[in-house]
Amino acid sequence: MKKLELTGLFFIFFTMVQAQIKNSQWLDDQLRSNASPLLNDILNQPDTFKYQIIYTKIDRDRKNSPKFTNFRLNVDDNSYFYPASMVKLPTALAALEKINSLKDKGIDKYTAMLTDSSYEGQTSVSTDTTAATGLPSIDHYIKKIFVVSDNDAYNRLYEFCGQQYLNETLWKKGYKNMRITRRFVKMTAEENRHTNAIRFQKDGRTIYTQEPATSNAVFDFSRKILIGKAHLDQDDKLVNAPYDFTAHNKATLSDLQQMMLSVLFPGSVRKSRQFNLTEDDYKNLYRYMSEKPAESRFPRYDTSEFFDSYTKFFFFKDGKQKIPGYIRSFNKTGWSHGFLTDVCYIVDFKNNVEFMLSACIYVNQDQVLNDNKYEYIETGYPFFREVGEKIYNYELKRKRKVVPDLSQWKLTYD
Repeated sequence: MKKLELTGLFFIFFTMVQAQIKNSQWLDDQLRSNASPLLNDILNQPDTFKYQIIYTKIDRDRKNSPKFTNFRLNVDDNSYFYPASMVKLPTALAALEKINSLKDKGIDKYTAMLTDSSYEGQTSVSTDTTAATGLPSIDHYIKKIFVVSDNDAYNRLYEFCGQQYLNETLWKKGYKNMRITRRFVKMTAEENRHTNAIRFQKDGRTIYTQEPATSNAVFDFSRKILIGKAHLDQDDKLVNAPYDFTAHNKATLSDLQQMMLSVLFPGSVRKSRQFNLTEDDYKNLYRYMSEKPAESRFPRYDTSEFFDSYTKFFFFKDGKQKIPGYIRSFNKTGWSHGFLTDVCYIVDFKNNVEFMLSACIYVNQDQVLNDNKYEYIETGYPFFREVGEKIYNYELKRKRKVVPDLSQWKLTYD
């Protein structure tokens, strides 16, 4: 168990106490109490399901400043899980920081951003029919990333950042276990090192051009990451060998939780770990992270496909049920190759409850990857739902010295 040393560090508006617990007996007992056979079975097989859980308890003082205590179960930064769409969170934050550094060019996150094709495998973008303006922009891409986890929006922000800038920005902030090497489209490693030329326009006139970039970022691929017993290759042929994740995107649950904390409660982490964001950036991030697809006008989503809990796993996903109006989940999720992840901050305005919950799980009984036969519905979503319900019910009952003022999280949506 490690404690984060905070001596001598003082933060404006917020204080933070972190109890870094890799395996909390209390959390294990809490989850096992009256647990379903399914949850007990998962908890008894950490090597099979590769689950990790971080519950963050939040207590407020009389000034409404939060104190955080983390309870961890089976959390291991050396245990690989495929982050899937979770890498969209750091990419969105890095894109905001980069565009803010270019304000002297007369551009911002709302400026029309046109992407050109500059290298083999690249595609161009000049319009966006889902935007109110009909034009793509960093802000609109970020909205689509959080509301429905849009892959193309991520690809465009990856291209704006550039592979080298993106990774070096994260590493400098202390997220050294994070690695983002590729878009979510079939490309070679070399093609992913090359990113497109980009033009920013106002009133149809180009005011700034970002030249195509080639990444010289150095990645450590010395540790082989092999998962499963077999996989389907790009031609859908069965290969009787594990799937190789060695050069894939990589993140740890601890880093993702800390990154989410740095956005939701920026004063609670060291300045060096924060992103250079504006007040308007934070406002939009909070709105997009918690917005339901049905609340969006631009884009307008088909709610039969993009239901309330489409990107909300904790006690929401199963059954595609409606999320109660008095509850908001500020989060990011990822799902692919049998891995599911959710890092969230839950607010219940009716009962004055708040907490953070982060978890990942691997559900692939046949140990064959890329066959689209994963137990998301049978095992993955029920795991998140039950873990979320147990922590939520605990939070409903626990006594607080100070009732939190959660009014800042009551937002206006489209």
